[in-house]
Amino acid sequence: MTDITMFHTSTCPFCVQAESLLRRKGIDSINKVNIGQSVQLRDEMIARTNRRTVPQIFIGDRHIGGYDDLAALERSGELSALLGK
Repeated sequence: MTDITMFHTSTCPFCVQAESLLRRKGIDSINKVNIGQSVQLRDEMIARTNRRTVPQIFIGDRHIGGYDDLAALERSGELSALLGK
């Protein structure tokens, strides 16, 4: 199973949608990093992605981007391959 990391905040509706999409794809383990809890975690996310918005999703070492990027991969049929499904 591919490791999935999602930088998020507790109040982000797009984060909830991203997690829901991943769960529908059969993913039951997501390493969720709440950047609302720590400036250091937020800075780590920005350093890794050059983006300031959440969610920021990684599948393995590949940076997917946010919810819109994840949904686009699903629409194109590429998400299943990335998830090893």
